[in-house]
Amino acid sequence: MLEAVPSRTAARVARRRAVHQALDHPVVFDDPLALRIAGITDPQMLEADSHERHPLARLLRAFLAARSRFAEDVIARAVDGGVRQIVILGAGLDTFAYRQAYGDRVTVFEVDYPATQAWKRECVANAGIAVPRSLRYVPVDFERQTAFDGLASAGFDIAAPAFFTWLGVTMYLSEATVMSVLGTIATFPLGSGIVFDYATNPATLPDAARRVVDAMAARVAAAGEPWTLFFEPLALAQALNRLGFEHIDDLDGDAINARYFAQRADGLRVGSVGHLLHARVQAPRPDIASQR
Repeated sequence: MLEAVPSRTAARVARRRAVHQALDHPVVFDDPLALRIAGITDPQMLEADSHERHPLARLLRAFLAARSRFAEDVIARAVDGGVRQIVILGAGLDTFAYRQAYGDRVTVFEVDYPATQAWKRECVANAGIAVPRSLRYVPVDFERQTAFDGLASAGFDIAAPAFFTWLGVTMYLSEATVMSVLGTIATFPLGSGIVFDYATNPATLPDAARRVVDAMAARVAAAGEPWTLFFEPLALAQALNRLGFEHIDDLDGDAINARYFAQRADGLRVGSVGHLLHARVQAPRPDIASQR
């Protein structure tokens, strides 16, 4: 992340979510605000954009749509189970808080890098999107302070269950930072949980998939936001268990395609680079709960 500069990756992600609404039918992830917040006023122009038809662009767009759908499906179950605090870590131009159907039953905390959050608020205002009373903005630099420091000052209740989403972030951070955040979430009350995505270790992938990783990594590095972290699924699951998570649902590319892209006429699907993971908190262990 460049100092005092909004995330360029967040802008690209928002555009691809918007393109999904315009070009992919049926949509996997329905977001009626995606075009507006991305500043796209004429969706028909996207039809003529050959870049959006490129296989790599389609793979990435499919993954971004699937991860948002996966996260919001799990959020719905968490709210049905009584969770009333939703935390969007690294919110970017995510629009969940502005279109969620739960009203004042939930409080949504958007945590992000300060410059990105300020830019997001400008985008929201320019798009004429109303800011709901249930939303709290929480500016945080993940590498210099904890998300939980910012949440505490925004009215977050650490004694109540909370559900976290962390999409498109882990691959830009250090392993110590990621595990510290996950370790803290693991100490929250029963009912709490997290959905996040991660990139698999390129060394474990077939040659074709490794080339896709290299192409994607080169793009984000050129934008000044290089990937720095990869995980191996089994080792990550074991680490999460040790932290105090249970019900670890880790979807690889095949599982994502089976759940969200089966029998599509347009052939839209994800590749094998990214995973989606949902982990639920079990009873906090006394030895780590005291660290919160």
